[in-house]
Formats: sequence, structure tokens, C-alpha cells
Amino acid sequence: MEERARSCLLRSKATLEQDIKASYLMDHMVSDGVLTNEEESRVLSKPTRREQAAALLEVLLRKDNRAYISFYNALIRESYGDLANLLHSDLPLLSPEGERSFGILSEGGVPQRPVVFVSRPALLNLIREKLYRLQNTPGWVTVFGMAGSGKSVMAAEAVRDRALIKECFPGGVHWLSVGQCERADLLVRMQSLCFRLEQGQSSEASQRPPCSVEEAKERLRFLVLRRFPRSLLILDDVWDSSTLRSFDIQCRVLLTTRNRGLADSVSGTSFEVPVESGLDEEKALEILALYVNGKPHKLPEQARSIVSECKGSPLVVSLIGALLREFPDRWSYYLRQLQKKQFKRIRKSSSYDYEALDQAMDASLQVLEPEHQDLYRDLSIMQKDVKVPAKVLSVLWDLELEEVEDVLQEFVNKSLLFRDCNQRPYHYYLHDLQLDFLIEQNRDQIAELHKKLVRQYQKFYNERPPSPGDIDCSYWYRFLPYHMAKAGLSKELYSLMFSLDWVKEKAQFMGSAHLINDYVEYGEILDKEVRLQFQEFLSLNGHHLEQRPFPDIVQLALSQPACSEVYRQALMQAQKRASRGRLYLDWVNKNNQDSLSLLVMHPHQGSVYYAGFSKDGSKIASCGANKALRVFKTTSGEKLLELQAHDEDILCCSFSPDDRYIATCSSDRKVKVSVSVSVATLFVGQYLSEHEEQINHCQFTNTGRRVLLATCSNDKFTNTKLWNPNKPTSQNTMFGHMEPVNHCCFSPNDAYLATSSSDGTVKLFEVSSANEWKSIDVNSYFPESDDEIKAIVKCSTWSADGSRIICAARNAVFVFDVKTSDMLLEMKTSRLSTVQYCHACPNSSLLAVALSHYTVELWNFETSKKKAECNGHLSWVHCVQFSPDGSLLLSSSDDQTIRLWETNRVHTSSAAALKRDSDVLFFQSDVTIVAPDSRNRLQVQSTRDLHVYSCFCLKVLEVPSGKTSQTLTGHTRTVHHCQFTDDGETLVTSSEDTTVRVWKWRTGEYLVLEGHKEPVRKFHLLNNSTSSHLFSWSFDGTVKVWDLNRGQMLQDLECHKGAVLSCDVSSDRHLFATTSADRTAKVWSNASWEMTLLLKGHKDCVRSCRFSWDNKRLATGDDNGEIRLWSMLDGALLKICSRDTKDSMDSFHGGWVTDLQFSPDNRVLVSTGGYIKWWSVETGEALQTFYTMGANLKKIHVSADFTTFVTVDSIGILYVLKKVEGGSL
Repeated sequence: MEERARSCLLRSKATLEQDIKASYLMDHMVSDGVLTNEEESRVLSKPTRREQAAALLEVLLRKDNRAYISFYNALIRESYGDLANLLHSDLPLLSPEGERSFGILSEGGVPQRPVVFVSRPALLNLIREKLYRLQNTPGWVTVFGMAGSGKSVMAAEAVRDRALIKECFPGGVHWLSVGQCERADLLVRMQSLCFRLEQGQSSEASQRPPCSVEEAKERLRFLVLRRFPRSLLILDDVWDSSTLRSFDIQCRVLLTTRNRGLADSVSGTSFEVPVESGLDEEKALEILALYVNGKPHKLPEQARSIVSECKGSPLVVSLIGALLREFPDRWSYYLRQLQKKQFKRIRKSSSYDYEALDQAMDASLQVLEPEHQDLYRDLSIMQKDVKVPAKVLSVLWDLELEEVEDVLQEFVNKSLLFRDCNQRPYHYYLHDLQLDFLIEQNRDQIAELHKKLVRQYQKFYNERPPSPGDIDCSYWYRFLPYHMAKAGLSKELYSLMFSLDWVKEKAQFMGSAHLINDYVEYGEILDKEVRLQFQEFLSLNGHHLEQRPFPDIVQLALSQPACSEVYRQALMQAQKRASRGRLYLDWVNKNNQDSLSLLVMHPHQGSVYYAGFSKDGSKIASCGANKALRVFKTTSGEKLLELQAHDEDILCCSFSPDDRYIATCSSDRKVKVSVSVSVATLFVGQYLSEHEEQINHCQFTNTGRRVLLATCSNDKFTNTKLWNPNKPTSQNTMFGHMEPVNHCCFSPNDAYLATSSSDGTVKLFEVSSANEWKSIDVNSYFPESDDEIKAIVKCSTWSADGSRIICAARNAVFVFDVKTSDMLLEMKTSRLSTVQYCHACPNSSLLAVALSHYTVELWNFETSKKKAECNGHLSWVHCVQFSPDGSLLLSSSDDQTIRLWETNRVHTSSAAALKRDSDVLFFQSDVTIVAPDSRNRLQVQSTRDLHVYSCFCLKVLEVPSGKTSQTLTGHTRTVHHCQFTDDGETLVTSSEDTTVRVWKWRTGEYLVLEGHKEPVRKFHLLNNSTSSHLFSWSFDGTVKVWDLNRGQMLQDLECHKGAVLSCDVSSDRHLFATTSADRTAKVWSNASWEMTLLLKGHKDCVRSCRFSWDNKRLATGDDNGEIRLWSMLDGALLKICSRDTKDSMDSFHGGWVTDLQFSPDNRVLVSTGGYIKWWSVETGEALQTFYTMGANLKKIHVSADFTTFVTVDSIGILYVLKKVEGGSL
């Protein structure tokens, strides 16, 4: 123990022995771990209270600083405030990191009680009462209140209770300060907690730090369940639900937050404890007394007046108390300062109603040295609720970091600044009221102060931008544009935000939504044309920029239009990097493609079942398989709100007419009505649970005259209900349907409710009476339907004037007259698809239709004509919604994305799409592509022109005239593949009819090669000077070898137990390889027709294979997206080419690996799947990735010099890619 502390105890010994009751104090000291049970017993063995007190002091004098502080805290706890004041001046000082604190609390990182502490017993008892509720079950206790109200101090004090710890949390108490942090910062905090919990394990049991938030969550779950099963986790200062869900690990949690409804986003029992923001007069006086080492009733008469002027604010009382601690004779002076200064209120809209704050602030500033007053004035540029590392202020003030920390420490000591001690290095922030005061005081200098910060940043980071290793990196990426805008530095802002390097760094660090939001927020300052180019690039590629590993942003930008500034910068960088050997591909025919999507978002991990606009169109809510509701900005996709709303998939969500409520319904049979109390807060207001089966849809009324919520479910009878969102029970039940009701929607005037059911009908109910008004038998319009299998009506929608009801069933959409129930129009989509959803535009005759074949179609429901197709989704489209003004269209899909479309642009664009079956002729610099299109025409495109030919059967056409040279008939089913022999006189075709036919096409004569039992998808020609052989393979598991001249089968090889999916022949024709659905590949000898190698290891169907040109390797690709390279000497596995993690399509390649091609030097392999990838054959690492707009690529055509690549994606877009010149492969 420090000498001055020991001396203080000796001086006060007589007074302490006379007044204290040792048994009360020792309870706390034993809990703190500074007294042992044996020492407590020895003290209690003394016969009298005074002797016990003397014995306790004797024990203390033999201990360290911790015991002195524990004894001091115990005196305060037991209301010996006057005795504690005797010890206060000689309290030992702790370093910022602190000495090892007390017992179970200090091991768990619980902060020590502050020197100036006022007990609030009612609040403490309430917190402890809630904590006792967690004794036998995991759950959450939420302590909420405004900043500065004492939440953290009360949380720490609540667990300083020996009985509570012993009975409820014998496994320990673990404190983690969370704060407002990005995902990377959250991971660091979770790693720290994992490290703390793993202390004491053997070195063999120690683990590497978790590499992701998800891994850290699982590690914490394991540690809590196995090592600390009955422990308490305290999460201090939690800001958002996504952070909180990272700790949803079925443990006992006490959290402090400003957000009352935060615990609604996690599972388990939840309890709330509010913390009042103001202090009563007695508590405020007690704080002042502790600051001046006095007793409340002995304070001067000015004290009550000061408390009155401070309006009971803990912050203001602390400011004045800190001043009085240094100048205890200035009571009258500070009171006069508060009374005489008639400052206007800082901001009338402030949520903090303390009129005396600016007076207290001004009085506090006067004690600073003049140069420090100037430094403090610079803090006017800080933002609310943003914690700033000292390094940023070091850049601003051009001072050494240590000097800055000393200055900031002075500000903290005088309660002019707050320090987050739980972040290393420390972060600093101003209370909102302090910041308001500074802004008001320095309003005329704000722009210059922002300019000063920008200039200092440019000076400090003139050679390189901040990197993730810099402690101030996050701050600059988030707020540098803000400071430039506030400073009026439009030229600098232009250079920054129109830099592809800045876009890359910020997107990699923070994601694309922040960048898009910057372009929207500063749109008036920036050049409109260039801003829109960058904004469009981020909007359409944001879902790629969320991937890890982070994609090559230069390659992504090369897909932008050639006139774009984004493309110009990307091409310059690509050429520069290509000169150093990097591979980049330029999409040379991209100018023919209009990018119709306005924004692509990836809001959920899992299918997105529904997305809809708020009534003002500014926000979008989405829900899906991940059980969460998300709300984000329409303009940028920036997340505003997130709520883990249900225990199972959320099937629908809906905004109320005033956007105050958001309703969600789920397969968990519940409807939840969440109340939006601010831009960043949601809490669940009502749980509606009368349905007994899955709830399929929910919708609010369209107008605010009387807000009602309709829900429909799979219940047999009570499947449609109306609710008042403020009441827990339904208002009405609509009876009529005897099968599940899939959808419900109000008429534009809210007079009627339309319901769509699996019983094949649409019913219209009167909302006022809940009586059935009309019933339309949609099933009767499908003559092929029977009583057993009825046409399921998926959904319905009303025309803008309410005169027509439009409904969808199977692959058709019907328009009915509401008054007469007559069918007016029928719109048939593809027979191979089903309509998942339809929605009518609120101000036109357009109808949006979501289809199972990945497409959204726009129809005019007055003329029954299709106007456009919206392509881009990679899986089923579940939902479409027009914005309230009809200008935007929203679609959500199984591919985990939401796409936003501009209605006018898709309305005017409807080009015929190519199909994926294609062939390419490379001749010098020219590329000629032939492919069928969606209108059953044959398109022949070259560098110079385009020819389109009608073709509805097997024909031989002349190019470029398009004249039919021969029509060939004979196949009885679909022809899958055709190829000319080298002399051009013979045409070979394979078909779904299980045959291969060899045509003398000029005469129409043909040989039929029969033998396969399943469709023949493809074949391989082997032509040489002596013979013409053909390999054909089929789903029947066989490969057959044919003599083309005689039409005889030479070999019939039963290669696999499953379907043969691909085959390739080595360039020397000594070997051929087969791959199969049985997950194997086999290599065969052309001489002996025996299998030479069996290649095992793939975990899914092996879809493709290719020999290298030197025949030393075989590449195989599977349906899991994995590519394997094998040695042809012994069948050894050489490399696995694969991403580190699966992508949004649950694949390592965006889907099946369908084609593989080696470069002529065998050093590079190109593959197609959901996108195109280039790989290093030597290392197996990816060299480049090209993301197509569609997916499911079928084949890639490669020029002989491996510099041009051609493919067609699933939505019919043609890609001609050329290697950017400058480097060799």
C-alpha cells in the first residue's frame, strides 16, 4: 500500500473504529477479493463491534492499494460518506489500464467504481431484481437511457453484490465495452473477449484468434456453454441489433444501450430497466459534495441555486463539480456566471431540455489555458455520436500523439470531453450538448475549421492513403467527404469521390452503400454526369463488393460504358498493370447493352421472399429466409434498420399508410407489428398469433383514414383476418375459402379485400362487414384442371381505379371486371414457367409479373401485350412491387438479391435475347458469332454486321444471304448438337430421340447411329487422313465409338453408373476422358479401350473436363463449383482451383462448372460457371474473375492466341472479351 494511503488510515483510525460496523463492510471486500474468508472469520471472532473494526483496520494495513480502494467503496456503499471523505484525498491512483482489479469482477473486466459516486438504490435494486430472473435461464436485461445518465456505472455497480454473484452467476462476470463499431472493430472486441475467457487453458488447448464475427460467435458460444455455463456477459454501450445478434449465444446478458427495443432482435427472455436522465436535488447535491470532499448539508447556500440552474443534468452538475474541485471557493463566482450569461438555447429541437448547459460549458472553458481553448474550439467539427481516435486530432493539430493525449486528458479531467477507455487506442467524443454549444459559439468559423482539417490530412497523407493498419483509417474513410463538403472544398471533393482508388479503398473498408450515400448526399456539389456514372457503377456492383475475398474493382469497372469516367480510369490502370503481367479483360461489345437495373442489393443471407416500398417511397423493407426484417434507403441501399423478427422464414412485410408501423408474417404462425420510433430504431409493439398455420401474406390499408392490417394463412377455415395494429386480437375473420389463402390486398379505396387461394378462386370481401361480396372461379379457365388438382391462385392486384382485379395462376394472368366478374383479358407467359407474383402500377396500365424462370415481365393489361423483360436475377423471382409513384420497380429473388428498376427504361427496352447455344469463328481480328435468339431466329453477328434468319427446324443456310440450302428432316425430337466435318460435306447431329445422324446434307441422305438408350446431348468428331470416328455419350452412362463412313458401332463402353456428362479427347488422340453424375472422372486408352485412370474426389456431379494441350494434365469441374487438376502420368491430384468460401449461389463458382479451356502454353485455365474465371495452372490460384450480368454460362469460345473469349449468359447477353494489352500471360 502506498505510504500516503497507509498514513491516512492511521490518522483516521480512531474515528473509523468508533463508527464503522465491520461485518457490513467485509461483505463487499470479500466479494472484491481483497479479504479471504479466514480473515473475515478472525475479525468476526472479536467480541465487540469496536474490536472488530480495529481488527479489520489491522488487516487492511498489511494489504495493498486494492484493499484501500475496496474499503473506501464499501464505506460509500454502506452510507458512511463522511468517513469515506476522510480517505478520499489519499486514494491511490491507478494507471489507465488499471491494476488487476478485484476477484471475479476484476477478472471479468468490470470497471471500478468512479471516485465520485452517488448510490441510486431504487435503480440498483431494480437491475438486480431483473438479474435474479436470469438465475435459471438464459436471457437479457436491458438497461437503457440517454447518454450521460449513468447506465454503465449502474450496470457495474449492480454486479457488486456477493449474493447475486454466488446465487446466479458463479461462473463469473465478463464485461465487454462494445460502442458504435464497424464489423471489423466488433471482431477485435470479440477476439479480446475470447482471449480473456481462454486464459488458464493449457497451451495445447489454446486456439488461434477467430477470423470472422461468425467464428467468434461460435467460439464464445462454446466457451460460455462449456467453461462458464452460469456466467453473466455485460455488453456496455450497444448501438445496433446486428452487433447484438453476434452475442445471441444462449447465455445470460446484461446490456446498456440508448435503444430500448434492441433486445427484440435476439432470442430469449428479455427484461428492461429504464435509467432516468435527470437527478433529483439531493443526488445532485451529493455529487457536488463528493467533488469538494464535504457533506451535502454543509455545502454553501449557492449549491442549491447551482443545482437549480443546472436543471438536474448529471453532465452539467459534473462540469461544475469538476471546476469546484480545483477552485472550491468559487461557488458564488460560478453561480453568477450561470445566472448572468443569458445564452439563447442551443437548438430548440434538441432532445436534451437543459437550458443551463451552455452557461456551464462557458464557465468550464474559462479555466483552460488560452492555447488549449483554441484546441478545444477545433472540436467543433466533430460529429454527434462519433468517437474520434487521438491520431485524427494529432493530424489536425500537427502535434505529436503523446502531446495530443496529454491535452485530451486535461479535457477529460475537466469533464469537457469523454474518453472511451475500452478501445485501444483511446477514442474521444463530445456529449451532444457540448457539441451543440461549440457549434453555436463558433458558427462563423466552422467552414475554416473543416478546411484546416482537410489541409492537415492532405499534408499528412500526401504520399499514400490511410491503410487498415492506421488507427485513424476508419475515421478518414467515413468522414473525409463530410469535412470537404462542410469546408466548401468542391474541387477537392470532386477529385476524391471521382477517384477509382478512393472507391476501392472505401468500398473494401466499409462497403458500397456508404459510398452511394455519399454520392447522393453531396450530389448538389458534384458534377451530375460523372456522379451518376460512379453511382451507377456502385449500385450495380455493390453486391459483388460485399464479397470476400474482395473482387478486383478495376476488372469490375471495365464493364462500364466506354464513355464513363469509371471505365476511363479502369482502362488506364488495367493497361498499367497489364504491362507488369496482370490479366484484365475488356468487354468490347458492351455498348450494345443497356444496364436497366438502377440498384442491386444483397440484404440477406438466403432467399429474399418479399420487398416493398414505404408509402413515401424513400425506404424499402425486405424479408426472407434469414428470419430478419431489414429497412434501407431507396436511393443508396444503405441499411437503416434491422430486426430479427421471427423464429422462422419471414414471408411478407408491409408498411402502414403513415410508415409508422411495419408488419411481418412468418411460417412461425405469428404476425409482428413493429413500431418505428426513429430512423434507426424498431421495436415490436404487438404480437398477433391467432393463426394456427403458416401466414403467407400481410398488408395494411392504402389510406390513413382507418388503419387496418389484413393477414392470410394456410388455416382451413379461419384463414383471412383483419386487425387493428394497436390491439392484440383480430377485429374480423373472413370466411369462405376452404384451402390456404396465399395473398390478400385492399382495393385502392380500402372498401374491399381481395383474397387469392389454393382452392382456385379469388374472393372479394367487404371490409366494413367482412362479408363475401363476389367470388371468381379462376380454376374454370384451365380446362385441363380436375377436381383433384386445382389451379392455385398465387396473388391478385387491383387496377389504379379499382375497376379491375388482376390475378395470377400457373403461367397465366387474368383481368376481371370487378362489377360483373367477367374475364376481360388473359395474358399467357412461358409454358415452362409459373407466375410467382404480380403487381399493377398505381398510375398506369402496366403490370409487373414475377416468374420462376428468373425474369420479371412488364405487360399492358389493357392491350394484353408484353412491353419488356427485366433480366438479371439468377434464380426464382418471388415478388415485384411498383413504387407509390410508379417510377420504380422492385424485384426480390432466391438469388439473395433485390433489384431496383426504372420503370420508363425497362418499358422502352425489349430486345430479343440470345440463347446460350452458340458457335464462334475467329479469323484474324474478326469474331463471328452464331446463336439462336428468344424469337426462334438464328443471329449471325460479326465485327461489322448482324444477320438474322428465321429457323424453326434443322436447316443448312448460306451466309450472309440467309438462303436455305437444305432442310433436313428425320429426328423425331429436339436436336441438341450439330457439327460439320472438316471437308464441310457431312453434317452430324445428335438428338433427344437417342440417335446420332450423319447427313450428306446436299442430298438429304443420312445414316442413323442407334444404340443409346437416353438422349444424346453431345458428341466428339475425330477426323484424320485415314479414318473418321465419332465419340457419343449419353445419360445412359455409356460412350460409343462409331465409324462415320460405314455407320457402324466400333466400341460400346459402359463407362459410368451415372449419366455421362462430358467427354474430351487428348490432342495426340491417345486418351479420352469421361465425367459423370457418379462424381468420378475416368481416363481411357484409345488403343485398348481400357480405363487407365479412375479419378475420385469430387463431391458433386463432374460436369466438364479438358486435356491440356501437352496432354500432361486433365482439368475437371463439378456442380459444386470446384475444379481439380490431375496428372496424366499417375492420376495424382495436382491442384484444386476454388474460392475460399461459397458465394451467394452456394457454390464455389456461382453454379456448375460447365466448360474448361487451357491456354496454348498450358499455364492458364479458363472456366465458366455462374461467371468466368482464369486460373494459374501452376498454383491453382485465381488470376481474374469476370462477373456476367446473368449466370449459368454454358460454354466459352477461346481464340487460338488465348486473347479473345466469347460466351452468352442465361439472360441472353453476349460477351466478347479481349485481353487488355500490356502484358503476357
